[in-house]
Amino acid sequence: MDLKFARTDITAKPKKVELDKIEATVEKEDSVIFYFDRDNSHKDLLELQDHFEAKGKSFYMSEVKYGLSDNEYMYQVHIIR
Repeated sequence: MDLKFARTDITAKPKKVELDKIEATVEKEDSVIFYFDRDNSHKDLLELQDHFEAKGKSFYMSEVKYGLSDNEYMYQVHIIR
């Protein structure tokens, strides 16, 4: 599973993140919100959801639009212990 965090600048490339780093952050905090780039496949994000729900965590995902264009969005993921 290849996931990318949301861009911080329109011209920048999204930074890749490994599942292990996401898991480590979730274990440290009770509630974590991540923003993932639109370049992520919806299938990968659903696999991420299945992964954390199998571990007994609550997982909420939504699209956040930040512009008027169809490709100006990111995914917001909220994981709760």
